Amino acid sequence: MKANLLSNKSVKQVEIIKVEENESFPYMDDISVEEPLEIRVSYIADKKETKNISVTMRTPGNDGELAIGFLFTEGIIFNRQQVKNISFPETDCSRNNENIVIVELTEGFVPELKKADRNFYTTSSCGVCGKGSIESIRTVSIFHNHKKQNAVISLERLYQLSEKLKTFQKNFSATGGIHASGLFDIDGNLYALREDVGRHNALDKLIGHALYADLLPLTNKILVLSGRASFELIQKAAMAGVGMIAAIGAPSSLAIDLAKEFDITLLGFLRNNRFNIYHSGNYFKIENLYGDEN
Repeated sequence: MKANLLSNKSVKQVEIIKVEENESFPYMDDISVEEPLEIRVSYIADKKETKNISVTMRTPGNDGELAIGFLFTEGIIFNRQQVKNISFPETDCSRNNENIVIVELTEGFVPELKKADRNFYTTSSCGVCGKGSIESIRTVSIFHNHKKQNAVISLERLYQLSEKLKTFQKNFSATGGIHASGLFDIDGNLYALREDVGRHNALDKLIGHALYADLLPLTNKILVLSGRASFELIQKAAMAGVGMIAAIGAPSSLAIDLAKEFDITLLGFLRNNRFNIYHSGNYFKIENLYGDEN
């Protein structure tokens, strides 16, 4: 099992006043750190060029994974071989040294940045906005026509995933303000977990990790989300070829449409031995599910 341990720079303590019943008292509380990360890409066309791609508000930590995960899920890079180096340049302001990441691409690969039709400014609350349509995602996904293998998870193991995610997240995050994305196999084992104040950042970190581990496509893996399943999160999962998504919260209508388009088994409200099926995929099935053909 691998998980992401939040470093000291990701959490800070602040003095607050805690109120319980009719009493108040001073208390040192753990707060999630949120800082901007500027993602740049460097490549050689006619000459060496460096482009600013995105500024995202994130929890510091696993920034290299976040950068390449973001570039992959946006269709700017397609495999790990296209990444030559990841660096954090020095700046005049020492405090910001770790808030800029440069992804240097391999010689001979020039990204088609004009195909990236998003507004590349994100916040921790809503993520990136402005994707044109589901059709635009299909055109850049390298796994859209990938042949999927059948996978089955038992109902018993599926019920355990939300509690496992909460347990590991509780171990690695004490702030109460952190989102988590966890990757499980069909036996219910946690492969990796990433956390961030932005749910989209947590997933980009996880996919960046999977990209470097040569695990893509994730057709036989289960992605568990600590909150709701937004269109953006389904988009990122679809880019990585995820077979099943189980969210603790609810999916949006557009998220459901996208899951159907990519034939991703999509579950919501997975907690307390219950869940809703919003799309039952043809390849990733649930075993021993009464009242269903699975």
